[in-house]
Amino acid sequence: MSPEISLHPIPVLIDGQDRQASLILVEGQLTAVIVRLDSEAHPPETRGRWRLAIGFGKCNVLGPPLFATPEDAGAWVEQLLTWGAS
Repeated sequence: MSPEISLHPIPVLIDGQDRQASLILVEGQLTAVIVRLDSEAHPPETRGRWRLAIGFGKCNVLGPPLFATPEDAGAWVEQLLTWGAS
């Protein structure tokens, strides 16, 4: 059975232009925070994509991919948590 993944949009208070974020909860527990790359400081090919700002447990990984949508990030979290599980 797949874990219950929920996404919760939340603004981020930072100096740059990347202000959209989303909390990713698994079974009600904070698992990851993703941020939308909106700033002109990012390369054009990454703008509008989502990146992992912080991950906890199995989601604390080096070099995570960029995501097109928060839902894609949620699917990635689910994959990490269920990979190798029986």
